[in-house]
Formats: sequence, C-alpha cells, structure tokens
Amino acid sequence: MPLGRELPQLLKQRFFYKGRKFNFEVNRLRLPNKAEGEWECVRHPGGALVVPVTSDGKLILVRQYRFAVQGRLLEFPAGTIEPNEDPLETVKREIQEETGYCAHNWDKLGEFFLAPGYSDEIIYAFVARDLEKLATPPQQEEDEDIEIVILSPQELETAIFEGENVDAKTISSFLLLRRFLEY
Repeated sequence: MPLGRELPQLLKQRFFYKGRKFNFEVNRLRLPNKAEGEWECVRHPGGALVVPVTSDGKLILVRQYRFAVQGRLLEFPAGTIEPNEDPLETVKREIQEETGYCAHNWDKLGEFFLAPGYSDEIIYAFVARDLEKLATPPQQEEDEDIEIVILSPQELETAIFEGENVDAKTISSFLLLRRFLEY
C-alpha cells in the first residue's frame, strides 16, 4: 500500500450465496473521501494452472465447455484449489485427470489475480516438463467435457491473435511461459 493512502472502511458484509466452488457477498464500504457504496465480490479459494510442455516443445491444452459463455474455450489444464491443498498438488492432480499425463519436472511461472474487479480469485501457474503419458486414460470429472489439444507455441499465439476462444488465465500463463521457451 502506498504511504499516505487510506483504505476503505468495511461497514457491513452480507453473504448472498455459498456455493460449491465460491461464495458471493455484498459489502458496504466507506471510502477515504467519506463516500459510501456497495461492492459485490466473488470469494474464491483460488485456482492452479499447469502448462504441460512436451519434449519436442509442444503445449498440451484442453478445449472445454464452459456454461457461462455457452461454448468451448481453449485452456491450459487447471482446477480449483481444495481446502488445505498446496497449488502444486492441485496441478499435479489436474494434469493427470484432464490430459492423462504426469510430469517429473515442475517450475512455478507466477501468480496473478484473475478478475479483481469482482473476485479475489488468484491463479498459481506452473510449467510441467519431462512428461510421461500414463497407461490409463484421463479421468475427467463427471461434469467435464474436455478435448485434448496439442499445439506449438506459435500455433497457440496465432490462435490467440486470430480471436479463437482462449481464456484469460491461459493467455496470461502463456506470457509468463515465454521465458522458458526458445522460439
């Protein structure tokens, strides 16, 4: 916080919805200039994302149906962090469930807020290398509709710039990945 900047004061907090993956609340705040207003917020436990990179430099993504946009999005495998779970454990689980791979080499890419205008969700991004295809097929959850997509970094960049439906966490993580790639 910059010196001399006062934070808003929380006057009232109301929970409207407690869901399986997130909660929704409305907060009444008093700003430093004494103005008051209400701010809605989605409270989320956080997510973890993995960028699987094959030995020949290809990226493993998933094309997944997303109800909120009524369509399929191109994404890196990701999942919600379970209570008391380390984000690295989340991505180790998700890479296996969604793609049928495991990895022997992991690096943290970074972390970022997904949509801080209305949510406190933070994404922890990792790169996975030295991949091994598991003998068993991916164990997708019952409510998932996932297709595995393997692209070169150039192909993913083209898809992003040509307007294919690629989600924001994938675009952000791809930017963080660039320091690990040589292309």
